[in-house]
Amino acid sequence: MAARAALERDRVRPQADVPEAGDERGAGGGLRARPVEGETFAGGDPAQAARRALTEESPTRCPARTRAWRHGVLVAEGFPVAQLSDQLDDDPDTVVWLDLHDPDLGDLAVLTEEFGLHPLAVEDAVHEHQRPKLDRYDDHLLLSAYAVALDGDTGEVALSELAAFVTARALITVRKDDGFDPQALVSRWDSSSELATSGVAFLLHGLLDQIVDGHFTAVQSLDDHIEEVQDQLFAEVDPGQELQRRSFELRRSLVLIRRVVLPMREVLNTVMRRDLHVVDEAMGPYFQDVYDHVLRATDWTDSLRDLVTTILETRLTIQGNRLNEIMRQLTCWAAIIAVPTAVTGFYGQNVPYPGFQQPWGFVTSVALMVVIAGALFVTFKRKHWI
Repeated sequence: MAARAALERDRVRPQADVPEAGDERGAGGGLRARPVEGETFAGGDPAQAARRALTEESPTRCPARTRAWRHGVLVAEGFPVAQLSDQLDDDPDTVVWLDLHDPDLGDLAVLTEEFGLHPLAVEDAVHEHQRPKLDRYDDHLLLSAYAVALDGDTGEVALSELAAFVTARALITVRKDDGFDPQALVSRWDSSSELATSGVAFLLHGLLDQIVDGHFTAVQSLDDHIEEVQDQLFAEVDPGQELQRRSFELRRSLVLIRRVVLPMREVLNTVMRRDLHVVDEAMGPYFQDVYDHVLRATDWTDSLRDLVTTILETRLTIQGNRLNEIMRQLTCWAAIIAVPTAVTGFYGQNVPYPGFQQPWGFVTSVALMVVIAGALFVTFKRKHWI
């Protein structure tokens, strides 16, 4: 009752300022695009995602989804949040999943009392722009991570921030926007239901696997974009400033992705530590597979970042070479043009000279201009200077 009263009081309090949809301040202060409101990264309606797990009775202001497994079998979903403790008390082999979308501190008040969540962990779960990490507390863990999506047209990265409380018998996910798709997570769990006997480790693996797969897909898409830039680099038609702008955008996206992918190595390392007793023997190889994906994504990101830097340097080199080519051509034509200028200047003297005021003198000057200029042109042409 006290927790419910506290929740009611929190509801009437003014909420903290939340960045607007156009705010591009991202993880660690970097620039990023926010997920499109009302649409998941998969393009679905977030209000309809995992519809069967969506509960209609909840003391929280925000939408909530619930699921319960008993002895590795899904036994309930979409039940009221107030029945979480009932589900856990019915059988010690029961594990539950609770998903909250954009909650505030008041929404987590009941959970704080129910699961004994640390106040600092609750605060980190609500506040935005946390660094990807895994914090350890007495009887639970707090995971902070980012789902990633790449705009195929612009190469711009969008990040969806989420947090997860990992307890002995419950996984509580806190989504701070619409980007992360809970339907994909539920489908991932259902497709590997034979592993559900591992309890929370099974749920956590599905969550981490989906996040890391998103990272890997984004890096792979960036690789395709960079290949397109490479093809334009040596195109016959100079792409101009567009290529340089595109390269800088891709480099910025790579830096941002690396900022959220690199810390996941430490997250996976910590999760797989034996003293935490989170991963059992059956789930060990699966978490190791996720860790390998993290390493590959990190290495791939570093390689692509170096490649983009090489593209920019190559672009400058090509521009320098083209400028040298143009200057050489201009110099050759200037030398050719200088020949008639010199000949006409000589014959334009106001002093008598062989052929002065004679027709053959004019013919001689024209012949000299044609022969010398032609000889220079043929010489430069053979050297491929013009």
